[in-house]
Amino acid sequence: MSENNSKSNPERLLNLNVPDLSKEEALRFSEQLREELNRHNYYYYIKDNPVITDDQYDKLLKNLFDLEKKYPEAITSDSPTQRIGAPLEGGFPTVTHSEKMLSLQDSFTYEELKDFLERVYRDLGLKEEEVEFVCELKIDGLAVSLFYENGYLRRGATRGDGISGEDITSNIKTIKAIPLRLFKDSRYGIPPVLEVRGEAYLSKDEFVRINEERDEQGIFTFANPRNAAAGSLRQIDPKIAAKRNLNIFIYAMASNDYLDISEHFEVLHYLKSIGFKISENIKKATGFEQIKEFCQYWQDKRKDLPYETDGIVIKVNMFKYQKMLGNTSRNPRWAIAFKFPPEQKITRVKDIKVSIGRTGALTPVAVLEPVVIAGSTVSNATLHNEDEIKKKDVRIGDFVLVHKAGDIIPEIIKPLVEKRNGSEKEFEMPLKCPVCGSDTLRPEGEAVRRCTSLACPAIQYEAIVHFASKAGMDIEGLGPAIVDKLLQKGLIKDAADVYYLKYEDIYGLDNFKEKSTNNLLNSINKSKSKPLSRLLFAMGIRFVGSHIADVLAENYNNLDKLMNAGFEELSGIFEIGPRIAWSVVTFFRQAQNRLVIEKLANAGVNFKSRQKILEINENFKGKIFVLTGKLNSFSRQDAKAIIEKSGGKVTSSVSGSTDYVLVGKDPGSKLDEAIRLNVRQISEDDFKNMINGQT
Repeated sequence: MSENNSKSNPERLLNLNVPDLSKEEALRFSEQLREELNRHNYYYYIKDNPVITDDQYDKLLKNLFDLEKKYPEAITSDSPTQRIGAPLEGGFPTVTHSEKMLSLQDSFTYEELKDFLERVYRDLGLKEEEVEFVCELKIDGLAVSLFYENGYLRRGATRGDGISGEDITSNIKTIKAIPLRLFKDSRYGIPPVLEVRGEAYLSKDEFVRINEERDEQGIFTFANPRNAAAGSLRQIDPKIAAKRNLNIFIYAMASNDYLDISEHFEVLHYLKSIGFKISENIKKATGFEQIKEFCQYWQDKRKDLPYETDGIVIKVNMFKYQKMLGNTSRNPRWAIAFKFPPEQKITRVKDIKVSIGRTGALTPVAVLEPVVIAGSTVSNATLHNEDEIKKKDVRIGDFVLVHKAGDIIPEIIKPLVEKRNGSEKEFEMPLKCPVCGSDTLRPEGEAVRRCTSLACPAIQYEAIVHFASKAGMDIEGLGPAIVDKLLQKGLIKDAADVYYLKYEDIYGLDNFKEKSTNNLLNSINKSKSKPLSRLLFAMGIRFVGSHIADVLAENYNNLDKLMNAGFEELSGIFEIGPRIAWSVVTFFRQAQNRLVIEKLANAGVNFKSRQKILEINENFKGKIFVLTGKLNSFSRQDAKAIIEKSGGKVTSSVSGSTDYVLVGKDPGSKLDEAIRLNVRQISEDDFKNMINGQT
């Protein structure tokens, strides 16, 4: 594939009438659409210079999806529609790297860095000015290996022990900065086999978003972006990884034997030319002073980057010198990582207060004497829960060591016990809610204590702010300050009351004038038409984040049906399970919640899903299917969607827990495995009968 080679007419591709196309036309246009979409992926994710609008891109992608749906034989492995596959069954298989993925030796002082450089000069028998180095940012993420054959992505794997890692191809494909098919470099071409190394990472903003969502769902938050990236790439279901918006920088080839390139710096630019994303912040340097200058610059400027970096990687540039220096069993002797010292400050805990979340969770927060860390003032640090306080033994009045976890979240590392004078006070979580005075309860097996009153003003405030948020009903202008004022004046008591606000209620409130008042009322009215999935997320049902809200909306075509769904029915839906099912059933049983829903209905809020939904089918409910071979009447995606929306689950491999193997034309090894395990095999006609309710 050539970056500039496109025989397609972009305007024609945008305006395709898919139903009218013949098979030959569809196959031709699908190839052109893949070329066009992969080209735009390159400009958007690699060059950061999009040349079409998001709407145009979405239209091209939809046309390709529709073509492939009509003609499944048009689907290829490099199609942008194939970035999200089916969930894995039984974990990730192990793969062996073609070349070892070595770790880097760390240096923590400039003296150690200088010692490394002097050893390189000594071992090579060269002077300082004769050895060139490449300095790169050390991205704080997860090291991965990508394997290509004839320009097509075949496999993605974790580093593992350096010799072998886990095959995470299904999740790797969800990273849009990773090309599924490479561009052809005009000078060097593409090797028949290419393995590259990179660092998958999460941006700072994405890390914060994920943690906020997890906190809202009542599940543990990630300690730093690196852990979040690693956790995302090891998800069994690639849909979860896809929602995490991972990114990547490629930093090396496993072997350069196929190319006539003599230096690492040129390899990086070659990799960029064939479609990979490389860091723009790289520099050639000669001698200790130039390298030190680069390290010092980024130690100060790293806080301005949109991603985490914890140091600088320094590599000998010329490959002939790298080979002369060789490797130890663990590290290359021609490279080193200079680690930035973490910025830690000492401050004092003035108080420990408790905040109340929208689910009633009580979170202890240390109130600190203000201190500047990583470029911003820190005056509070979450202590998470009472177990965390006891584990760290943090007391009111303590001097504490503080840093920013991942350079983002203020965190108390430890109290300085040696500075205690006896005036410090131990903290106990309140048995009564500090806002409404109701009892607090810590459910068995949970770390979080909660307020038991649904009428708690703090819960109401957080719940309404969440309801109106961008990810919820997206009511522009209804921010935390306005919600607080409306509650104080008694104009609203719950989220539904927002839809009954009048002009005179808002005008004059917090400097609202005629235009801003009308804008807010229009935004409130506009939000009534949001799809069911957004409403479900906005309601703040515990454990129901945006993805689970989508799953529920896909399985029920209106809110009434979901409200009447039982525990067993919900538990049988793929990705729901007992915990979420219990939470959903409990939420809809509470009289106060049903009253709010009734008020929402009377206000004209949409309760229906925008998607065509199939009813739960007893033939599919709770059953596990595996697909093999080509189907005549359905694409694989359609068959999978029918099974899942009818209450079943599709897995990628046959096991003892598989109920049915759907066998199409030219089946693969899955059929042999089904026969060996005595798993029932069904034909396409059997499948159609099951859809129609026949047993």
